[in-house]
Amino acid sequence: FDRSAHTDRIQELAWLGRLREAREVFDAMPHRSIFAWNTMISAYCNSGMLEDARSLVDAISGGNVRTSTILLSGYARLGRVLDARRVFDGMLERNTIAWNAMVSCYVRNGDVTMARRLFDAMPSKDVTSWNSMLTGYCHSRQMVDAWHLFEQMPERNLVSWTVVISGYARIEQHGKAWDIFRMMHREGVSPDQSNFASVLLAVTGLRDLGVLEGLRPLALKTGFESDVVIGTSMLNAYTRDASALDTAMKFFEGMPERNEYTWSTMIAALSHGGRIDAATAVYERDPVKSIPCQTALLTGLARCGRITDARILFDQIPDPIVVSWNAMITGYMQNGMVDEAKELFDRMPFRNTISWAGMIAGYAQNGRNQEALDLLQAQHRNGMLPSLSSLTSSFFACSNIGALETGNQVHSLAVKAGCQFNSYIGNALITMYGKCGNMEYVRQVFSRMRVKDTVSWNSFISALVHNNMLEDARHIFDNMLSRDVVSWTTIISAYAQAERGTEAVEFFKIMLHKHEVPNSPILTILLSMCGSLGAPKLGQQIHTVAIKHGRDSELIVANALMSMYFKCGSADSHKVFDSMEERDIFTWNSFITGCAQHGLGREAIKMYKHMRSAGVLPNEVTFVGLLNACSHAGLVDEGWQFFKSMSRDYGLTPLLEHYACMVDLLGRTGNVQGAEQFIYDMPIEPDAVIWSALLGACKIHKNAEIGRRAAERLFAIEPSNSGNYVMLSNIYSSLGMWVEVAEVRRIMKQQGVTKEPGCSWMQIRNKVYSFVTGDKQHEQIEEVESTLQDLYTSLRTAGYVPDTEFVLHDIDEEQKESSLLYHSEKLAVAYGLLVTPQGMPIQIMKNLRICGDCHTFFKFVSQVTKRDIDIRDGNRFHHFRNGSCSCGDFW
Repeated sequence: FDRSAHTDRIQELAWLGRLREAREVFDAMPHRSIFAWNTMISAYCNSGMLEDARSLVDAISGGNVRTSTILLSGYARLGRVLDARRVFDGMLERNTIAWNAMVSCYVRNGDVTMARRLFDAMPSKDVTSWNSMLTGYCHSRQMVDAWHLFEQMPERNLVSWTVVISGYARIEQHGKAWDIFRMMHREGVSPDQSNFASVLLAVTGLRDLGVLEGLRPLALKTGFESDVVIGTSMLNAYTRDASALDTAMKFFEGMPERNEYTWSTMIAALSHGGRIDAATAVYERDPVKSIPCQTALLTGLARCGRITDARILFDQIPDPIVVSWNAMITGYMQNGMVDEAKELFDRMPFRNTISWAGMIAGYAQNGRNQEALDLLQAQHRNGMLPSLSSLTSSFFACSNIGALETGNQVHSLAVKAGCQFNSYIGNALITMYGKCGNMEYVRQVFSRMRVKDTVSWNSFISALVHNNMLEDARHIFDNMLSRDVVSWTTIISAYAQAERGTEAVEFFKIMLHKHEVPNSPILTILLSMCGSLGAPKLGQQIHTVAIKHGRDSELIVANALMSMYFKCGSADSHKVFDSMEERDIFTWNSFITGCAQHGLGREAIKMYKHMRSAGVLPNEVTFVGLLNACSHAGLVDEGWQFFKSMSRDYGLTPLLEHYACMVDLLGRTGNVQGAEQFIYDMPIEPDAVIWSALLGACKIHKNAEIGRRAAERLFAIEPSNSGNYVMLSNIYSSLGMWVEVAEVRRIMKQQGVTKEPGCSWMQIRNKVYSFVTGDKQHEQIEEVESTLQDLYTSLRTAGYVPDTEFVLHDIDEEQKESSLLYHSEKLAVAYGLLVTPQGMPIQIMKNLRICGDCHTFFKFVSQVTKRDIDIRDGNRFHHFRNGSCSCGDFW
């Protein structure tokens, strides 16, 4: 009895995470049975302290079959497959339990091929053997093989049915899972608790509360609904549907019996649904206030940002176990309070592998990557091999800082831990090596993976894309056996970022054709692409898809829609903003920036005041938008007020972008000397954007002296940027300084710099048409030139006079006028007039800033043709209406 009492005490202390005290009880035993040894070994294995467990096994020369099986299972739990296999191979005798443990080890770590090989070699099998193999197929989503094995089983028990039902639920074939449960019921097999729980998971996936209600009579008939475990599972099914929280609460109130998991399930559901006060009220009613309930509420409080309340709750726990410590640390990390998490971690009386994993993950997710790697090293020094979570977080940290050498060392540690073939580790390695630019290692890891799931293929594609190997990524994508929404997101994003928009859209169409539901990232990627291309019709079509799938009201999608419409010059941007039920700082910044792009300075300021009234604090991006708006509208006094307000009212330090806006504002309004002095007075070193703003102002106001000084600075900072040379040449040519123009052209030639050609494009009937300055390649170029000549004649009659100062060559006036006539935006408007119905608005996008002559030209075009013409150049929008422009000739 005394020995049994000692063993029970060891188990109790181990469960509480107090391994040091458990070992003291063990060491104090005068006589130890093999059961006591196995209990202590099991305690170490369950806590991840495998080196201590191994020492005890060695101390009794291996113990019995159960001793080896316990150690084998411990290695399996931490993914140390090779160590587990060494234990298995070293066993002098093996019973079916040992064989099953080794099969389960392979299954647990995703190596279904080795599991099947061992399964086939078993001298005898029991139903547990079959169920282990069945579990392997189900966990790896190989449901065809799973079903085939299920049909071959000489006998089945409830576990068999439960595993296969759960397998189909896992791959979201919830209807199939429900059908198998009904088949089981027809065969007269009565469900038990876990079986009911598995079918409830499938029913939850069906998102049909009617089916759930239909299952309740069977639960009543079998007497399970009053069973607290099944009742809690049914409650869990209700709580998975966020819209059914009230129904869940009603079910909860009607339960005849509740356990700690019932209370914690309800608390977790309410807090996850944003009803933290209701969750707190349920917690206050819990008579026991068990650790799971405390942890659920603590986690909920932390998730919704009430970290102080979470800490108060934690401090009220008289003797918190390791789970509570871990939850509090995770809460701090989720709220970016890394130092507070570290302080708590350092105070922990006992740490398990989850404690270390939580800290390492928190460091990495909060950008403190080197500290994450240092902590991994400290864990290893303490004699604990890291868990899968610690290793994957460490690979993530290496990815973030490009630490290839450290990544190699962590890879070696994963090999030492025997989990290099685990799919989670393999996927993390692919990502890490890909971000570090070592594609040779990426291919090696991928080719050696024994199990490649969809995440593996997606990681491989992402690595190829990251290293600009788009065609290879396309080849891998085309050869995938199955794809998920992440696969489509990765490939669509890759083509969009490579400015191959047509192919990105084609992938999107194929995705929809295959009935794959687009997620928010795909929609935002495509909407951003539409904004960049100035393709409002395509953007409207994607907007329609978002509405169809209920994504248009999601904040990230609504923000992308508003930004896209602004960039495309569409008034729908205001409609989207007005319809938004939720707005964040990005929403307000996008609207203010959009107003700035369109020269709506007063409206941008009005929106800023509205934002402040809504209680939203501005950030650095807000002030960039405001200063740009003031610059484009010539609001000098207002611009100065906003610039000073940044630091005075909000404690924000002006960045280079803000100084560039101020230089632009001062220079545009004619105070070029003041703009130059402002630069010299800056507390930080000016960059190319600031000097470029000054050079642009000199171009507008024809200030050659200051322009030359600004250009010389730019030539030193970015000698290959052709735009700087062209701007200086423009200043000289506008003043007739042809010697200086020739000198600039000589420097360009000497530096190997070529002028970026002007390019304009427009979308007509879902097709994009582009033109370059002096274009001769367009299929209708003769008709376009003829239309342009006729238009030119009409405009000259109406009073248009070409401004030849924008020609960079010293040639006669007639040649200058001819040169101006074939600028890309003029060719584009001629084509628009040629192929679109009379009176239809025309929208043109241009890569460079519109020149003064073209600006005047378009004012006359809008007056003579009675057309609304919108041009988005490299700087802003110009809306031409009946002979005037929205910029007020200030751009």
